[in-house]
Amino acid sequence: MRLSLAAHSKLAKTPIKIHPPSPLSKLPTSVLLRSLLVSTVSSKRFLLSPSLSILSFLSKARKGSFLDVDRNPILFGVLKKTFFNQFCVGVSKAQAQADVQALKDLGFRGVIITYARETTFDHKSGTIHGQGVPDTANSANEAKGNQFDPEVEAWRTGTLETIDLVGEGDMLALKMSGAGARVIEDFSTGQTPSRQFLDAVEEICNECKKRSIRVVVDAESQNFQKGIAQVTLDLMRTFNRDGIAVVYNTYQAYLKKTPERLAEHLAAASKEGFTLGLKLVRGAYMLSDDRSLIHDTKQNTDNAYNGIAQGALKRSIGEFGATPGRPFPSLNLLLASHNRESVLTANKLHQQRRAAGLPTVPVSFAQLHGMSDEVSFTLLQEKDESGAKPEVYKCTTWGSLSECMGYLVRRAKENQDAVLRTLDEYVALKTEARRRARQIFSF
Repeated sequence: MRLSLAAHSKLAKTPIKIHPPSPLSKLPTSVLLRSLLVSTVSSKRFLLSPSLSILSFLSKARKGSFLDVDRNPILFGVLKKTFFNQFCVGVSKAQAQADVQALKDLGFRGVIITYARETTFDHKSGTIHGQGVPDTANSANEAKGNQFDPEVEAWRTGTLETIDLVGEGDMLALKMSGAGARVIEDFSTGQTPSRQFLDAVEEICNECKKRSIRVVVDAESQNFQKGIAQVTLDLMRTFNRDGIAVVYNTYQAYLKKTPERLAEHLAAASKEGFTLGLKLVRGAYMLSDDRSLIHDTKQNTDNAYNGIAQGALKRSIGEFGATPGRPFPSLNLLLASHNRESVLTANKLHQQRRAAGLPTVPVSFAQLHGMSDEVSFTLLQEKDESGAKPEVYKCTTWGSLSECMGYLVRRAKENQDAVLRTLDEYVALKTEARRRARQIFSF
């Protein structure tokens, strides 16, 4: 049966609907399969709980012992091929550089990279774990008696090496607790850190500014956080001038006092004329920090996160920008979140305000390496009216396997608390794997 000329004409005028590619289609197959394996473990409590227990146990093994993951070849091989490669870049500088470039080749604006040395404080047990744990009860006091602290020097050297792994437009994430026992004792007791540590931090920031690399100071255990925030505020006073944030402080939305702390920093930025670097996260120390400091429900945390993010984009947070005599200060925003609704809503709001000529702030987005790739690649598919895409970064960590164990434990704990998100990731990865399998067998 032949079609009439009119029917041919009608078909010719019918627009062909082109569906955008699957967000996960950019992932190499080897990465997709590893992500699916890790996501399977993360989304099943009966698999994740024992895996978390094993990781936690290994993270506390003494250096040089049989269970030292750097020395035990079986443990090293299993962890390196699975959890380490999923969430971290190389154990050597050369491997880390190659892995960083591979992330950029996927279309990301850049990376946010951390040197893995860190210390965490467990509020429940009152104990510390990580690089800042003294070998003896008196080692921190001994360090105070010496002008030179080798732990600070090791942290400084490792952090400067980290800068060599990235280039212009990337970000360096600082974990200040990695500087050792003396520094974390100063943070815990409210004392000013040593001149050696402060000089090291200033040297790192100067080097990053010279190379157009931004510095993001990570939030850490609340036992140390007040001291970390004070040092970071002083750095912003020095380096964040001319409307550009070289240094960012990290604000955790799940803490009840975050709005109060943010208001103090907004006031300082407004009064002293520096740009506030605001990195916003939900929080990653739920299982180790004092639970009373944290919002009672997830919804309260979500409301706090979205309120700060959208308030910053509208240049109106609390009294700032909404009250006569309280102008909104210069601010650069980094939204680090795995919550699809939060980041897509924020990006849409930013695009709408720019299109309408309304005031807003520079904004970038970030998700952790090995997590929420579907969210990251969905953001990369978004474009405004001019065709500009949002700036999306992947946050990653490098260092020896033993140095990265604390970070890997936190990632596992985060997945344990985010059952719905990890299940969504698992479904998205499984759907993409099936799509590729169908393509193969269709031939």
